[in-house]
Amino acid sequence: MLRFGGPFTTVTSQTGRTSLAIYYRISLTDSQFADSQRNSNFCFQQVLSYPSRLNCYRNKATTEAAETMAASSASPAASKHALISLSDKKDLDLLATGLQELGYTVVSTGGTASALEKAGISVTKVEELTKFPEMLDGRVKTLHPNVHGGILARRDQSHHMEALEKHSISTFELVVVNLYPFYEKVTSTNGVSFDDGIENIDIGGPTMIRAAAKNHKDVLVVVDSQDYPLLLEFLKGNKDDQQFRRKLAWKAFQHVAAYDSAVSEWLWKQTEGDKFPPSFTVPLSLKSSLRYGENPHQKAAFYTDSSLSEFNGGGIATAIQHHGKEMSYNNYLDADAAWNCVCEFENPTCVVVKHTNPCGVASRVDLIEAYRLAVKADPVSAFGGIVAFNKEVDEALARDIREFRSPTDGETRMFYEIVVAPGYTEKGLEILRGKSKTLRILEAKKNSRGKLSLRQVGGGWLAQDSDDLTPEEIKFDLVSEKSPEESELNDAKFAWLCVKHVKSNAIVIAKNNCMLGMGSGQPNRVDSLRIALRKAGDEVKGAALASDAFFPFAWKDAVEEACESGIGVIAEPGGSIRDADAIDCCNKYNVSLLFTGVRHFRH
Repeated sequence: MLRFGGPFTTVTSQTGRTSLAIYYRISLTDSQFADSQRNSNFCFQQVLSYPSRLNCYRNKATTEAAETMAASSASPAASKHALISLSDKKDLDLLATGLQELGYTVVSTGGTASALEKAGISVTKVEELTKFPEMLDGRVKTLHPNVHGGILARRDQSHHMEALEKHSISTFELVVVNLYPFYEKVTSTNGVSFDDGIENIDIGGPTMIRAAAKNHKDVLVVVDSQDYPLLLEFLKGNKDDQQFRRKLAWKAFQHVAAYDSAVSEWLWKQTEGDKFPPSFTVPLSLKSSLRYGENPHQKAAFYTDSSLSEFNGGGIATAIQHHGKEMSYNNYLDADAAWNCVCEFENPTCVVVKHTNPCGVASRVDLIEAYRLAVKADPVSAFGGIVAFNKEVDEALARDIREFRSPTDGETRMFYEIVVAPGYTEKGLEILRGKSKTLRILEAKKNSRGKLSLRQVGGGWLAQDSDDLTPEEIKFDLVSEKSPEESELNDAKFAWLCVKHVKSNAIVIAKNNCMLGMGSGQPNRVDSLRIALRKAGDEVKGAALASDAFFPFAWKDAVEEACESGIGVIAEPGGSIRDADAIDCCNKYNVSLLFTGVRHFRH
């Protein structure tokens, strides 16, 4: 989680959260304890998957509960209590049956009580603990000394225990809580009113979670139903594993912090609405551990952003991988660059990326033709690169991707790390899978506009609006004597859309909706120009050139070299103190010059 001024588990509520407390008195004989250990070890050692553990507990608990209850009633022991408060009742039957197996008695309210009664578990209402009715439409239910005293009391402090005894308060050894579905409510397609959003902010739940997590030495806290099997194994093991308790406490605090970040993000938008609040938190959830980072000696992991602003926002982070090796750190960076670029185009387009730079871009009605032209722009760089499409990949296109030979020799079959598209036909996907066992095939949704862009620097983060401007939103002002032909203006807009995705200093040369060459990442604009001209070759005559920033010099510099090479139209932001030189130079060589007033630096 990034905090500016924390993984995120969301739940789906079926009914409002209800609370329950569970008590047990149990004393096992040596043989019963040994049987319990054997059964617990079977679940832990032999059944590894989460669903298998669920089935294991459900099957065992049903047959053993009666025996265990009988054993617990036969001999007295110290009582232990568990408090459970759930909105999402997923696997409540697993938890309750497993606890019943150990001889628990349940105290509950509302929907949870009904669910437990249906499961055959006797229920006592929580009001009998607090001696106070639920009030204020459920806002006050568990906020009571009889609840929080039992959670927060330190067992190693005699005066704490004396205070509990004085006020007849029982301790809790287990707290299981999940929260009101705030995230789901405020991101629902039907929308949510301000008052409804406020009513879905949980108060009692986070309070109990934080209390139990703080006192985790004595109180186990669980916020995720997937931890139920491990919890039951732990309880059956009768061990005092502080590391296990600390991990659950960490998860609990993270859960509440991420929940609070969603509330904070939503509430800020309801008040100021500005993108840059005085402080904010970004909830991150681990998606995968990576083999290594940018280089093999660097450890790495990949996280998804659970911010409300990213809900249904598309992008590579939420892409579906249909085939191939696991994604690497560099794969994510390159796939993101390719996908962001190709999604800028409305017409059927193919983009080829290498080391986050588009080395080939082409738009055509026929996507196969677009693919071939994109590769042709720089086949050497395209080999081992990422290929992205903004339209569905069908059987014909997939076959061409699989069989296409490099334009450099006409023999070498093109190799790619990743293919990414918004969708695939069934046959298209089948054919692509046959190209290589390692080829990563991704299906992604288009990035939504207006996102906040974050970038880390030493000791801090930079935040900015994403660069969403398109040529349709930019005015291409003619400043030269020669006006461009309509085709030249279209080429200039195409080149301009490409250059915003190339690392600065960036130059793109394009013609007929096809990138002919690009120069990127050079410390000076002249070198980037020369690289682009070399890649474009003889096709440069009459082509359009786009520069991501203004030209600081013109004569005997980049502008004049471009004019001398045969470029037909130049598009650049303008804004240099020597703009007049650029205009005069273009007029001398009869080249059209367009000022956009918009810079597209990319570092």
